[in-house]
Amino acid sequence: MARKKPQGNTKPVANKPNQKRMSNAERSAYFARREAAKVLRTILQGDARRRAVGSIKSLVYSPSVRNKKATYALVCQTLKYLPIIKDVFDIANVLSSKWKRQEELMYIILYDILFGQEALLAGDAEKILLQRKDMLQAALAKLLVRKKVKHVSDLMTSYKISDLPKPRYARVNTLKMDVESALLEFKKQYEVCQDAMVPDLLIFPPRTDLHDHPLVKSGSVFLQGKASSMVAVALGPKPGWEVIDACAAPGNKTVHLAALMKGKGEIIACELNKERVKRLKDTVKLAGATNVKVKHEDFLNMSSEDPAYSKVQAILLDPSCSGSGTVVDRLDHLLPSYTADSSDVNRLEKLAAFQKKALEHALSFPAVERIVYSTCSINQVENEDVINSVLPLASSYGFELTTVFPQWPRRGHPVFDGSQHLLRTDLIEDKEGFFIALFVRKGVSTPAKHTRDVDNTLRAIQRRKKRRLNSFFLLKTFGLFLQS
Repeated sequence: MARKKPQGNTKPVANKPNQKRMSNAERSAYFARREAAKVLRTILQGDARRRAVGSIKSLVYSPSVRNKKATYALVCQTLKYLPIIKDVFDIANVLSSKWKRQEELMYIILYDILFGQEALLAGDAEKILLQRKDMLQAALAKLLVRKKVKHVSDLMTSYKISDLPKPRYARVNTLKMDVESALLEFKKQYEVCQDAMVPDLLIFPPRTDLHDHPLVKSGSVFLQGKASSMVAVALGPKPGWEVIDACAAPGNKTVHLAALMKGKGEIIACELNKERVKRLKDTVKLAGATNVKVKHEDFLNMSSEDPAYSKVQAILLDPSCSGSGTVVDRLDHLLPSYTADSSDVNRLEKLAAFQKKALEHALSFPAVERIVYSTCSINQVENEDVINSVLPLASSYGFELTTVFPQWPRRGHPVFDGSQHLLRTDLIEDKEGFFIALFVRKGVSTPAKHTRDVDNTLRAIQRRKKRRLNSFFLLKTFGLFLQS
């Protein structure tokens, strides 16, 4: 009987007979391209669904990726040049249906041919494009003419491709080590200083690579931006509190809350997406945040009248948003959806409707004293407009806007009275665009008494329900007795 050929052979083609064996450098580059293609596929599929599984860094630095540094560089650079790469393929029209099914790998190989390390190209897919190199370079030349530019650098400008330098921030996980010890350890290798506003945040020069540092791998330090680190600090939960993180994955803000609470009390971390729940659990485990309870549940389905949440004193709401403020970190401005979203008013309105609904739900929890609403968006419709729309409801529950980080110079857009309490970071000056709003319940000077009152009310409701249920069963039993 003839032996069937194995399907999906992933061995480097240079191992076939009559072909030159790959060098170690070629072999490493071969596998890095394929790992990068898998990550790129996940990113582009998530972008098409408008629901990212994670950032580029979180996907690349997962345990399944071996050559992390090379893979990360390939993914970032391919994404950066992706509009050009797609246009070159469209003009050249060199891909068969077989290779179109592996388009992410072809994108990465074409990046290396036109802009990267052509000398290290080896493999079947690589061979296909190398044989068509002249056609691809001719397509690039046509593209330059079409865009009326002379150089690739000018072409990048026409596609609005940029590479803004940004400091590297790292947050010390005080559940595992103190800031002073982390500073001493990092100063052995790097230029580093402590942030003046977020005490457990450290600042490094741009492009400092800390992903393989032992403190990062052990969960003693988390790579987290400044604006993201400001969110948990703005909420200001106290040790022993009960807190809800309403849209928690990937979990950096969740475990920051746990550190601020010194591991005491309880944080209910909600996440609807199954894949993101796994990422959230991994983050919590890495941080050693034993006071975090992960729930695979929609925050909107958690009843504010449920006695289980009657003592929740703070809610962090960082809902799904357009992500328009994170272009430097995530390269989202290079994804297909970003260009579409810039004029996709319908999608922004849908996001804002969800954000408003989630914030209104957070306001309804009876014992909550503090609520932070945050986004990584620069769009007014997701930020000031959402806050303004819930102000009457917030006031009816006894909440008012309170100034977040008074020393911060950039405030909310002046579109309503009270917008000066809101905080914005600027995409140009701060290299990221975040928005933070803090609601505080007025006159909550005796939270313990307030909680007891809420408990008594909820218990009374439960007693009434129980009495009605008992009456129903008595009547039913009595009816059956008469029938017999």
